[in-house]
Amino acid sequence: MPDNRNSNINFHPMHQKVTIEPFRIKVVEQIRLTTREQREAFLRQAAYNPFLLKSEQVIIDLLTDSGTSAMSAEQWAAIMRGDESYAGARSWERLEAVIKDLTGYPYILPTHQGRAAEHLLYTRLGGPGKVFISNTHFDTTRANIEFSGARAIDIPIPEARRPEAIHPFKGNMDTARLEALIAQHGADKIGAVILTVTNNSGGGQPVSMANAREVSRICRKHGVRFILDACRIAENAYFIKHREPGYEDKSYREIAQEMFRLADGCVMSAKKDGLVNIGGFLGLNDLELALQCRTVLIITEGYATYGGLAGRDMEAMAVGLQEVFDPDYLHYRITSTAYLGNKLDELGVPIVRPVGGHAVYVDARAFYPHIPVEQYPGQALVCNLYLEGGIRCCEIGSVMFGKYDEQGKLIPAAMELVRLAIPRRVYTQSHIDYVIETFAELMQHRDKAHGFRITWEPPFLRHFTARFEPAGGAED
Repeated sequence: MPDNRNSNINFHPMHQKVTIEPFRIKVVEQIRLTTREQREAFLRQAAYNPFLLKSEQVIIDLLTDSGTSAMSAEQWAAIMRGDESYAGARSWERLEAVIKDLTGYPYILPTHQGRAAEHLLYTRLGGPGKVFISNTHFDTTRANIEFSGARAIDIPIPEARRPEAIHPFKGNMDTARLEALIAQHGADKIGAVILTVTNNSGGGQPVSMANAREVSRICRKHGVRFILDACRIAENAYFIKHREPGYEDKSYREIAQEMFRLADGCVMSAKKDGLVNIGGFLGLNDLELALQCRTVLIITEGYATYGGLAGRDMEAMAVGLQEVFDPDYLHYRITSTAYLGNKLDELGVPIVRPVGGHAVYVDARAFYPHIPVEQYPGQALVCNLYLEGGIRCCEIGSVMFGKYDEQGKLIPAAMELVRLAIPRRVYTQSHIDYVIETFAELMQHRDKAHGFRITWEPPFLRHFTARFEPAGGAED
């Protein structure tokens, strides 16, 4: 296959050399600039875990693209008409209509964010003896499944495990393994098959419509429930339109609608492609399952027509779920992410290629080949990026996904990645150029970097609150 490292840019009919932000800035938020000495103290106080830093201690925050979007003037205007009625609010009616039109699912449950929808669904479908299969479960998805007593299995295509491999849809599920796993465990033991679009833990890589269609066919053949994790479905639609034959003339929204129709339901964190700071939903075709989930929703989140959200939040979400499919926005979004990835690639930084939609993923194992996996090279990189430039990002490797065997020895994750997640409509190109310059500095002395050891961790989702200490050597 030809080298298409730049294949996810230059699809726009304007073909301009510089991709400008398709918006003007009306309100600004101050960034506090810090010194290296200050950051050393801040990181030490945070036990070398960037999640424990205060936001005012961060210069460029690439920790997550979830809930960090800048909202549009139309969203802020919609907030002013929020109906805060406890039941049957007009704001809910507007949001429900937008979601039903997009997904085609008749039963919609609002939630305060995606993991609440996951909890509602996977605690109903899970339990001891159940198995969930995904292209790659993300952290909260896996935690909700395993907390129920069920088992989560990842089956991405082989190319997804090789950061340097070029494939237009590295987020795809291995459908041959899907058939084998259903046969091995029995269809009645499969809680659900979950297709995450784009595949976040697999490098933000897209899933093809052909793959989604084949997953749907297999699930229907065996009577297994098929669920979309759709929090970045607009970005996934961009890649389908520009990489998959037969979709050139379809709109991004039409592509997303087609993919939703292949599944039995979806969970969505609207904090990503909903362009809001809070909100999510669960969409289902199954009335009985929807009623079961609704009961728990009312007990834990709020009434069925607000689900833990204020009316104003539902208004902003309704607008965001429409704005996200704007062609100029999506072109800017994907191209600006590719700009960062391609510039890092030119520096010699090992990244997951092709560049994904919402983030650039650095191969920390290749960046720090001298740091053993037991000393978490990804954690070393996130700490050194903060020390060098005040950049906060997220380890997606053996801190997040590693496990221990019966003897307490680390079972490493399949890859040691560091995710540079770009908030939507927040940073300009000069901010991204600053990130690139910081990497250039790190490249000059990366052989001197040291690893880390965990000094304390919780039983679930340890990356959020674990504490670390240097494993030895001078501070990078």
